[in-house]
Amino acid sequence: MSDRYFDDFQVGDRFASRGITVSESQILDFALLYDPQPFHIDKEAAADTPFAGLIASGFHTLSLAFRAFYDADVIKQCSLGSPGFDELRWLKPVRPGDTLKVEGAVKSTRASKSQPDRGILHMDYEVKIQTGDVVMTFTAIHLLRRRAAE
Repeated sequence: MSDRYFDDFQVGDRFASRGITVSESQILDFALLYDPQPFHIDKEAAADTPFAGLIASGFHTLSLAFRAFYDADVIKQCSLGSPGFDELRWLKPVRPGDTLKVEGAVKSTRASKSQPDRGILHMDYEVKIQTGDVVMTFTAIHLLRRRAAE
């Protein structure tokens, strides 16, 4: 549904992405640039942490989740950005070879009073790995284009 607009969303609507698999090299590349903690960049050092191995940065997981959901064409054509997230939680580590799937549920919608060409949508997200375990949750605040008046 590439022509979805703010007006097309209803509270309770649910959407899901396809899977996106994270590789060890992606974890290392991201972490070396943006989050160089030992459990993200060094397999040997990571083995001696509470994670007992290399894990993806939570910021990397968030970025991958956004990409997977964006590619699902739910908000691609109407997105005007976002003022932020609420309730971001990293619940379990993401490891090399894990496949992430993103599920979103519309929590609330509100037409903008000051800018009638857009609306504000809150969507609750769950990011799961191939086992079905939830590894991350958050609420995104989306600014979405409204359908033009006919």
